[in-house]
Amino acid sequence: MSEHNHVVSKDGSVVMQRVDEALDRIGPGQKEAILENFQSFQTYLGKRIQLALKIGLNEEQLAMAAEKVADYLAKHEEPRNSEEKLLLELWRVGSKEERHQLAHMLVKLAQELK
Repeated sequence: MSEHNHVVSKDGSVVMQRVDEALDRIGPGQKEAILENFQSFQTYLGKRIQLALKIGLNEEQLAMAAEKVADYLAKHEEPRNSEEKLLLELWRVGSKEERHQLAHMLVKLAQELK
């Protein structure tokens, strides 16, 4: 896959507009495995965060990416468990600033699973 398909380019810059495209490329089976329960979602997110940290993304970039992922999930996926349902409801009622803070908290939560 060429670099123009990736969210993070070789020079380390992040193209947030490509997050939706990257999420769309996840197959239905893999998406179901990730979202089947909250533990698998946290584990998947934690692995992606570790990779992002290794290539040099900072906390703010991680939170921005988490926001994009949360927006995508809120628009395209039905919650599969009570934790996802709660996150969706918090996302829906939150202001832009509150959503950003929730994204920061989700990144921290996933990092605890290292």
